[in-house]
Amino acid sequence: MEKVNFISVQEAIKKKSGKVSLRGWVYRERGSNKIKFIVLRDSSNIIQCVLEREKFETQWDEIDKLKIESSVEIHGKIKEDKRAPTGYEVLVDKIKIFQIAEEYPIGKDLNEKLLGDRRHLWLRSRKMTAILKIRSTLLFALHKFFRKNNFIEVEAPSFTASTSEGGSTTFEVSYFGKKAYLTQSWQFYAENIIHAVERAYAIAPSFRAEKSRTSRHLTEFWHCEVEAAWINLDDLIKLTKDCLHYVIEEVIKENTPELVSLGVNIPLLKKSKDRFGRIKYSEAIEKLNEMGHKIKYGEDFGAEEEKKLVGYFNCDLLFVTNYPLEILKFYHGEDLKNPGTGTNFNLLAKGLGEIVDGSQREENLDKIIKRLKKAKINLGISDWYLDSRRYGSVPHSGFGLGVERVIQWICGLENIKESIPFPRTPDMIYP
Repeated sequence: MEKVNFISVQEAIKKKSGKVSLRGWVYRERGSNKIKFIVLRDSSNIIQCVLEREKFETQWDEIDKLKIESSVEIHGKIKEDKRAPTGYEVLVDKIKIFQIAEEYPIGKDLNEKLLGDRRHLWLRSRKMTAILKIRSTLLFALHKFFRKNNFIEVEAPSFTASTSEGGSTTFEVSYFGKKAYLTQSWQFYAENIIHAVERAYAIAPSFRAEKSRTSRHLTEFWHCEVEAAWINLDDLIKLTKDCLHYVIEEVIKENTPELVSLGVNIPLLKKSKDRFGRIKYSEAIEKLNEMGHKIKYGEDFGAEEEKKLVGYFNCDLLFVTNYPLEILKFYHGEDLKNPGTGTNFNLLAKGLGEIVDGSQREENLDKIIKRLKKAKINLGISDWYLDSRRYGSVPHSGFGLGVERVIQWICGLENIKESIPFPRTPDMIYP
């Protein structure tokens, strides 16, 4: 028996003519009692397939029952037809039906809640398939970038005995009768790991029990975190720029068809990777007040204020540095040239807001202890973290990049929930 050489729909379109064997799912269907038009979908693309009843008299009853998402195998000849959805169609000679689907529970008029409840099926949409491909490219590009730059991938636990970002936003779980928490960040571990490998990164889930119901918040998100010895804030900002530049280039190279299908302006995306700006927090406060925002020095920015800042400074990606030390974490370094401000940054993206945050860390143990006392923070069983300062402390810096936010920005998505297969929010734990 001769083995059938199946190809993807996209490969068939590239072939343009001749015999093809395809398999996939019914994306759309219409027809009469004499002819049936099936738009076949696989992971690569869609193509119109034409079935004439006279060729399929014995199978016609089954063919006539095909509904959206029925699974089939098709053999026939491909030819150009500009009227077809992707410019080509297959004149079918043979069809094998694997399963006739039930009535598909997704239509044009479903609201966000109903689409969320059917997320496992909504992933089959062309939009979500495109986003998933871009997501895959972006994650792989991050790995490639850090390996090219001599970073070592090192994982940290998802269960921790204490918190790194504050108790109010942690998920508490029972761990064999003891309290444990889902990790908010890899950072405490990383600042010790670099004493072994010097340059480390990890891409893993982080969990934040924030009750934020915004278009850019998730309770479980993928966190690309980086920590390196012997680098300062300026080095870290350059590393962040180079990283995003590389990632955007890779996505454009690998996913142009997907970006086009999402309506992304690729020439603008290409330019954006080089359109960085940099200002201090104090400048940002001044400009925001000039624009009518009533915000005081020492207050953090909201999403709308972040968007306004990027627009005002006429760039696509804006580094805001030197936040007041009083609103930063105890591990942020102090800029000695600008006392009272931190060696930190938030990177704001046009139309979205913060996508990366980072800092040069405070390396002096005495200064950290003073800040902990002032903030009335007792590290308790997390005191081990300070061993990174007790035994061979060195200048070091790191950043955290929100994978979903970067995808949301690149793809121009209205809601961050579209950037991950199965989003988790305060209202969404199913499916």
